[in-house]
Amino acid sequence: MRVLAAVSGGVDSAVAMARAADAGHDVTAVHLALARNPASTRTGARGCCTLEDARDARRAADVVGVPFYVWDLADRFHTDVVEDFVAEYAAGRTPNPCLRCNEKIKFEAVLDRALALGFDAVVTGHHARLEDGVLRRSVDPAKDQSYVLAVLTRDQLARAMFPLGGSTKAEVRAEAAARGLSVADKPDSHDVCFVADGDTRGFLRRALGDRPGTLVDAETGAEVGRHDGAYGFTVGQRRGLGLDRPGGDPRYVLSIEPVAGTVTVGPGSLLDVRAVTGSRPVWTLEKFLFSGAPDAGTDGVAAIGLDARLHWTPAGR
Repeated sequence: MRVLAAVSGGVDSAVAMARAADAGHDVTAVHLALARNPASTRTGARGCCTLEDARDARRAADVVGVPFYVWDLADRFHTDVVEDFVAEYAAGRTPNPCLRCNEKIKFEAVLDRALALGFDAVVTGHHARLEDGVLRRSVDPAKDQSYVLAVLTRDQLARAMFPLGGSTKAEVRAEAAARGLSVADKPDSHDVCFVADGDTRGFLRRALGDRPGTLVDAETGAEVGRHDGAYGFTVGQRRGLGLDRPGGDPRYVLSIEPVAGTVTVGPGSLLDVRAVTGSRPVWTLEKFLFSGAPDAGTDGVAAIGLDARLHWTPAGR
C-alpha cells in the first residue's frame, strides 16, 4: 500500500515509519508544523512542534530512506485545538487537547488530504492496536493511547495503521537504537504541547483575563475562598484550591459554574456518581463493551439524541 507516515520528531513515530517500510509499504513521511511561532528547541519533555523536532523527523526519514515533507497546519491547529481548549475551560469543562488533535488534525485534516493525494492509509506512532477494525489497548498499559483515538470513526480506523501497539516503550527505544535513529533516547513530550512552560492556569489567564469568583462549601454553603478565574479548576481537583480554611478532611472540586464564577468544593464522597453522560458518541461496535475496572458492573448504555449515558452499579454497593 501507499501510506503516509506522520512523524513528529519523536521515537515512536520514527519506529512506526520504519516498520511500515519494512512491511513493504510505499512510505512517505510528513511532519506537521502546528505552532504558529515554533521555538528552536524543546525544554526537556515539554512542548513539541519545534524546529528541532522537524529536523529530528527529517533525519529519521533519511535513515529509513523515505521521502519527507512538512505540512503547515498551524492555523487549523490553533482553531480546532487551541481555541477549543480555551473555550472548554471557559465553559467549566476540562478538555483533552490530544484527543481533539487526533480527531481534527491527524485523522481529519491529514487523512483527508492523504486520501486526496492517493494514499491508502496513515501510519502513526500511537501505542494502540487494531484487530479486525476494532480499536484495542496497547500491550504496554503505561503508554496506551487508545483513549485519545476513541473519537475516530470506523472509516477512519479502516485507513489507520498503528505498528507499535504490540510493543512496549522499552522495546521501541531499543529498536530505534538498533536502527541508528538519533531519537532513540529522546524524552517523550508531556503536558499540553502548546503550553511549553507547563503553566496551564497562566496560559488561560492570558487568554481569558481575570474572572474573580468564590469557592463555596457544598455542605454548609459558606464561602471558603476566592479565586481569579473558575477556569483554573477541574472537577475532582484537590490540590491548589487556595481555601481560606483548609483544615479538616480533604476537599475536592465538585462542580464549576463559570457564569457566576462559583466553584463548589466538598468531601470526596460527593464525587460519587451513578451515571456519566457524554456528547457525540462514536459507535464502532455492534454491541457495547465496558472497559472499566474488572469488578465494575454496567447497568446499560442509553442513546439520548446526540448524547450517550452510561449507568453502572459500583462494586460492593
